[in-house]
Amino acid sequence: VLHADVLAEPPDAFAERLRGRRVADVGRRGKNVVFHLEGGGVLLVNLGMTGRLLTVAAGGASTATHPALRFALEGGRTLVYDDVRRFGRVEALDAAGWAERSAALGPEPLDPGFTAADLAAGLSRSRSPVRSWLLDQRRVAGVGNIYANEALHRAGVHPARPADSLSREEARALHRALRAVLREAIRARGTTLRDYRTAEGGRGGYGVRLRVYGRDGEPCPRCNSAVERLVFANRSAFLCPRCQPGAEPGS
Repeated sequence: VLHADVLAEPPDAFAERLRGRRVADVGRRGKNVVFHLEGGGVLLVNLGMTGRLLTVAAGGASTATHPALRFALEGGRTLVYDDVRRFGRVEALDAAGWAERSAALGPEPLDPGFTAADLAAGLSRSRSPVRSWLLDQRRVAGVGNIYANEALHRAGVHPARPADSLSREEARALHRALRAVLREAIRARGTTLRDYRTAEGGRGGYGVRLRVYGRDGEPCPRCNSAVERLVFANRSAFLCPRCQPGAEPGS
């Protein structure tokens, strides 16, 4: 433990929970990387804004620039949690703790059981701006600001529209767009704007495919209008005013 502020408990207790434990499987729930441990329980890693997990071969040199945690693995390998701003969170949870944490999250957008009708029903119960609704991990798990903006552009929905103002057809379009954007981003191994790296230290390849996020002033790839940026709920939103008509917050 190099920086204990990324942990949810004292370093000695954290280390004792994990010492000698074997990883049975690695998965994801929402924005969390989940290491399922044999015998029950998980190692839960939320990368925050700038966290990353890097693997280092036995005898190899690490590319980590701001390591916070190092996990010694079998065969001399090392898993490093690297985080320049240390906004991430790393926890060791028992089975009951993990079940409670997972239950507090919304459905996974790529789960076959998450239908357009489910999305429409959830939207219909909220007056929040639709972009804010998508970012609420209790509503739907794992969607961040980049992919929410990209999905809303594809669906032709203004990010500040009240969630309950979307028609069923618009909800279906948003459901299709959200799943398509997430699948494409996963295939491209994510989006590197500055800090994000894959476990091997490479850059995510989806940044070159972004249509509106971070592209204010550039032409919309669909209609050539200038992409606009607005700020609400303390987050930047990007949109095409022609493809995504709608009122800004408070108007």
